[in-house]
Amino acid sequence: MSKNIQAALLRMHLAVFIWGFTGVLGRAIQLNEGFLVWWRLLITVVSLWVLFYFLGWIRKIQRKEFLKIAAIGTVLALHWLCFYGSIKYANVSVALTCLATSGLFSAIVEPLFFRKRINATELFLGLFALAGIAIIYFSNLEFSIGIYIGLAASLFTVLVSVMNKKLVEGYEPQTICLYQLSGGFLGLTLMMPLYNWLFPTDVLVPHGWDWLWLLILSWLCTIVTFFLYIYALRRLSAFTMNLTLTLEPVYGIILAFVFYNESKDLSDYFYMGFGLILLAVLLQMRRLTKQKLPSSAP
Repeated sequence: MSKNIQAALLRMHLAVFIWGFTGVLGRAIQLNEGFLVWWRLLITVVSLWVLFYFLGWIRKIQRKEFLKIAAIGTVLALHWLCFYGSIKYANVSVALTCLATSGLFSAIVEPLFFRKRINATELFLGLFALAGIAIIYFSNLEFSIGIYIGLAASLFTVLVSVMNKKLVEGYEPQTICLYQLSGGFLGLTLMMPLYNWLFPTDVLVPHGWDWLWLLILSWLCTIVTFFLYIYALRRLSAFTMNLTLTLEPVYGIILAFVFYNESKDLSDYFYMGFGLILLAVLLQMRRLTKQKLPSSAP
């Protein structure tokens, strides 16, 4: 294995490990999920515009193209909204477990989106993961609302991934990142009056330690990981990237156990359900490995 590949793998694992902290930080921040995501996007977008200006990375795009990218950014904002909502209504472990089903949901959503036949094996694995969620749900009914919201977060992240597949060609990654997050901030800002009316809160502005956690969430977990991810993307295969990304829920749950001792709030059935989901993901990755090997042969 070359040093470039080793460095790329290290950066990718570091990025995934840092992403594991997003759930821990989300629980620590006292804002509700709506204003947590709004402030995260505000800090991130302002920082990116300043940084990209000095790096000379800002590229003008047509208004029609911006609207397309902004629409995907709004869906991304909804994903974050549901993810942190799941944490607030349940806990970090439950939210990340629901998110672990995203790769398997894509087996259903992607063929529908691109009008392809659904793969029967992938559908079976998806039902396998769904069984894991059912076990967690019925054994932890106190977290039922958080599970519903977490599954919505999983669906939204699949939609973002699928929609981005048609968008990546013709744009540099930093251009998509800048305009997608900017569009997500604008879209969420337009929705916030309705959201605050439906879910009113008196805490609109971060205070105390919340500022530090939001800065870490925006600068380290969003901007720094973007650069790590892009570096790895240029040197690693899509399969290796996807396999590494499956570790994010594992890292996040371990961190939640360490920082919040969430293991005491979870029954044995939670681990059984999570094990089924993880097994389904690993089986899917094994399938992809077997499909990949013949094409890589000389």
